[in-house]
Amino acid sequence: MANNKEIIRVANLTKEFSGREVLHLPHWSVPKGSITGIIGPSGAGKSTLLRILNWLEKPTRGEINYFGRSIPANAEEKTGIRRKMTMLFQKPVLFDTTVYENIAYGLKARNIPKKEIKRLVAPMLEKIGMAAQHQQRAKTLSGGEAQRIAMARALVLEPEILYLDEPTANLDPMNIELLEKMLLEMNRTHGTSVIIITHNLFQARRITDHVLFLCQGQLVEAGQTEQIFADPADERTQAFVKGQMIY
Repeated sequence: MANNKEIIRVANLTKEFSGREVLHLPHWSVPKGSITGIIGPSGAGKSTLLRILNWLEKPTRGEINYFGRSIPANAEEKTGIRRKMTMLFQKPVLFDTTVYENIAYGLKARNIPKKEIKRLVAPMLEKIGMAAQHQQRAKTLSGGEAQRIAMARALVLEPEILYLDEPTANLDPMNIELLEKMLLEMNRTHGTSVIIITHNLFQARRITDHVLFLCQGQLVEAGQTEQIFADPADERTQAFVKGQMIY
């Protein structure tokens, strides 16, 4: 049973592809207002889990509670929940229009008035250091700039849950620092719950409050970040946080 301190809770969650189980979580919960990291080797089921949580994939079995209740059958209520969540991928997908229009896209889709859109987008442009480039075409941007736009487009919606799948994997240190600062600010200012997949263990330790460690689709260990890194209970976790190869 979920409580008001948990924003997501899963129970007996499994995913199978062609009869092969690729993910199995007997239980797991995400504390409200936390930054939660999902770590583990490639093929551990991290992206599959994130896609299930964001309704891009259906689980084979199991239950997921959001905001203290099960997913409703009513389409309108489902849409209400879906609008509280957004996701940012490793490779940004931008529309072939201006920087401003890309950031404003989600707000326009929700029929937000033009004046309100301008009020919300303007500070985002400042935060990502691209106010002077607001009329530049997105296709002319560098990879780091494109990911900044994608992050701003996600954050301007002020989601209650933000899913991130390796958002800084291909970025230079300056862009990584900028995006991490934006995440931390959104988390502290708006209470946004962040769930981030990262292969960068330094990043996981630097910005997360809680960590989930997956290996071969199995939940190995979950807990507070410092405990997982400093004193992990499972030998597989110990090996992984030391940088050793595990399969």
